[in-house]
Amino acid sequence: MFGMKSNRLSKILAAAGVASRRGAEELIFEGKVRVNGKVVTVPQTFVDPSQDKIYVEDRQIAVSEEKVYYLLNKPRGFICSNKRMGRKKLVIDLFAGLKNRLFTIGRLDRDTTGLLLLTNDGLFAQEVIHPSKNITKEYLVKTQQEITHEHLEALSKGTLIEGKWIRPVRVGKVRRGTLKIAVKEGKKREVRLMVQNAGLTLLSLSRIRIGDLKLGPLQEGEWRELTEEERNLIFA
Repeated sequence: MFGMKSNRLSKILAAAGVASRRGAEELIFEGKVRVNGKVVTVPQTFVDPSQDKIYVEDRQIAVSEEKVYYLLNKPRGFICSNKRMGRKKLVIDLFAGLKNRLFTIGRLDRDTTGLLLLTNDGLFAQEVIHPSKNITKEYLVKTQQEITHEHLEALSKGTLIEGKWIRPVRVGKVRRGTLKIAVKEGKKREVRLMVQNAGLTLLSLSRIRIGDLKLGPLQEGEWRELTEEERNLIFA
């Protein structure tokens, strides 16, 4: 249970399961958070959840909300966002009916499938995505062409992404047009860019592992709760 003491507003929102720390800051910047009736737009504002009334989008936060953790095999066509954008399908729609306000830990782009974690525990989410944890993520890649030794060499050399040269941790061919790529950086669309720059046409991309936590036999769109032991596998 989160300790009832004064702290930065963004940290309190994350601990209360409203969003990750970064997501909480965005909500504050957008003017969606009120403390004792007044809009607060500075994430570093100190508040005391035992005395102050904190609202996010007109919903009072429950500081002692039970923390939940889910593993989802994300289907294609769903967006990792809590913001409704027209008629686009959101990952959280797959969890409709649950009482907890969930958010995704990190993101997979719309056309990427596979292992995605959801929670209401902002501090846990921050642990998973923080670069200092150096967590490896592995993807299964299917390509239009047969994968050659030259392709694997090009992939292993890495590619320039957002002004930084990014190399995968590991690359291995599985069969004719299928390979596995393990990465640590977490740059936007990094695996897609690596595959494209190696001269391959990507047919499908699926994340199959985070740390030592594997996707397993879940079908696309299926989800289940994570055990404490499985959560620890992420950091193994």
